[in-house]
Amino acid sequence: MRRVGPIFAVLAALLALWYLAAIWMNATWVYDQAQRSGVEVTLAELIPAAMAQDRPLLPPPHQVAAKLWEGVTAQAITSKRSLIYHGFITFRGTMAGFALGILLGVGLAMAIVRFRVVDKSVMPWAIISQTIPIVAIAPMILVVANQLGIQGREVPKAIIASYLSFFPVLVSMVKGLRAPDQMQLDLLKTWGASEGETFRKLRLPASMPYFFASLKVAVAAALVGTIVGELPTGAVEGLGARMLLGSQYGEPLITWAALFASAILAGALILAVGLVERLAAVKMGVRA
Repeated sequence: MRRVGPIFAVLAALLALWYLAAIWMNATWVYDQAQRSGVEVTLAELIPAAMAQDRPLLPPPHQVAAKLWEGVTAQAITSKRSLIYHGFITFRGTMAGFALGILLGVGLAMAIVRFRVVDKSVMPWAIISQTIPIVAIAPMILVVANQLGIQGREVPKAIIASYLSFFPVLVSMVKGLRAPDQMQLDLLKTWGASEGETFRKLRLPASMPYFFASLKVAVAAALVGTIVGELPTGAVEGLGARMLLGSQYGEPLITWAALFASAILAGALILAVGLVERLAAVKMGVRA
């Protein structure tokens, strides 16, 4: 109880602030309608009216929860209105970008650690690449993909997702591969270990804690990249497309439900990475 108590306290405070903000922002419409009708609105009438609008400026938590539940349970998962269906589309793009980001990040990290010239030439550009806003580069990736004859929207989304996810993997793997000290490296040299054996038996195991820590950041970044990639590509499927649909048609509840579905998906992906980390630790004989 001591562990979850502070969590529930913060959650309760956030919900209270959310409700107060919803009443304050949605009150404008209530007062406007009352002024047109020539009646006065009491506080007792204002609160329920602000909590039950069809298109509120800020949907209260219970309306978002109801819309989210409706999107999950009110139709078949193959329906274009199902959040499970759209969540799977986003999940698929996220996993493709996540895998590509891991390959790129680990590959560059190995080259940076092995070759000094790569460290001096590639690493600064990798850092600079993260200063470019993803919303600016996403349309460029789409245009280039079209020029190359790449059909569909999955490849551009995967590229955008990998663009955001490779960097935390790269930085953490470089740190992890360099974690062994010189004494450990010299010891393996005295035993006649080759560079490949040093990598497999010393550098790679030492990098695992850094690697899995970076994956939790990378998978969330890949999800963000996928959702952003769904916006300029004209996608009609995916949680990003669902958010855009709610914005275009003035349906904030659709947007907020898709937003929370994305948050739930991100949490599930991070938990999955944590599970894989524990399984890998057991496999490698690491004691908790």
